Amino acid sequence: MRRNRTTFQKVKIIDHCEITSSKRIFADEYLSSGVPFYRGKEISEKQRSSSEVSELIYISREKFEGIKSKYGAPQKGDLLLTSVGTIGNPYLVKENEEFYFKDGNLTWFRNFKEIDGQWLYYWLLSPQGKSELNKCTIGSSQKAYTISLLYGMQIELPDFPTQSRIVFVLSAYDDLIENNEKRIKILEEMAQRLYVEWFVRFKFPGHKKAKMIDSGTEYGKIPEGWEVKRLDGFIQPQYGYTTSAVDKTSGTQFLRGMDINKTSYINWSSVPYCDIEASGKSKYIIKKGDIFIIRMADPGKIGICEKQVDAVFASYLMRLKIKNCLTNYYLFYFLISEKYQNFVVGSSSGTTRKSINSKQVGAINILAPDKKALEAFESKVSILRSKIANLLDQNQNLSKTRDLLIPQLVTGKRKLNNLS
Repeated sequence: MRRNRTTFQKVKIIDHCEITSSKRIFADEYLSSGVPFYRGKEISEKQRSSSEVSELIYISREKFEGIKSKYGAPQKGDLLLTSVGTIGNPYLVKENEEFYFKDGNLTWFRNFKEIDGQWLYYWLLSPQGKSELNKCTIGSSQKAYTISLLYGMQIELPDFPTQSRIVFVLSAYDDLIENNEKRIKILEEMAQRLYVEWFVRFKFPGHKKAKMIDSGTEYGKIPEGWEVKRLDGFIQPQYGYTTSAVDKTSGTQFLRGMDINKTSYINWSSVPYCDIEASGKSKYIIKKGDIFIIRMADPGKIGICEKQVDAVFASYLMRLKIKNCLTNYYLFYFLISEKYQNFVVGSSSGTTRKSINSKQVGAINILAPDKKALEAFESKVSILRSKIANLLDQNQNLSKTRDLLIPQLVTGKRKLNNLS
């Protein structure tokens, strides 16, 4: 395919923006509230999704304002790049975002001249951008970028109007993805509210006619015909498979803790693959409806498989097989409830790395509603979760299309007027 008539000029990026980092913040200055403070981990999460990051740390408002007044802080249109460990993930700062970030972990691109920061964002995501970034790394066991090497990075830059048109096309996909993520969040909140309304506040259908009896437990009065029993009477925990993810694009996927600790759903498009012998695969094969709990590092985070997949699960996870009485979504929403999550925090052991074992995971009382209430809840929640799954599929298709367009547009290999 021929390049269009737009002129692409090879330039050094340092001639078109400032490349810098942050002022140092020490670990003893981290707080549990205040202004968000991001490391490479959090920026990578934000780059993948507009949803909230899994673990937030903060610095004081006073510290932030002092740095901001002297040296500035990230603002809309600035670009951050993960630069140590997991490198090469760019993030474009959005409107009304207020945060600071860790020096060394992230590189800061700002004060753009004749270059659109969002165009640069897409260029860094392209194979061409990644190739140039590879020239800016140091280290063997842990790769990192240095600002001095990034100064020398070269790009083929189109004129500014062309940059703007490319951004207009590509950002339309990102806007649709972000809107779908907001809808997913609303649907998930609706499902969680339904659980609380029915099984915490006892405002389930027909509750006005239900007779309430004393359960003799922390649940107090419960509807007649419902029970309170230990969770371990309903589940059978199973530890996962010990191996590592491999750089493959097909085969058997490998569900890890990091794949379930951020959202209530599993985004299978980002789950990696592994090598596993067919003889051992049957023991760990994942089935639709399976529920998982992280047992180490970030214990208590819950995931549920909602589609047929060719996948196994990692050893840092436990699969919780339901033996009787409970339904999948009822158990899932109990496990992500405030009651159970507080229980996990209190039960987890270890000082440097928290964990929970197969005996601890079921050592809590759970309310077991009658069959009618469980089936009604499963039916209503299944509708909400089906809508979430459809939106996830839409986002996966949107992401694939955008990712195919990025290298064609930022290099001029595809004409913009062919996208009408």
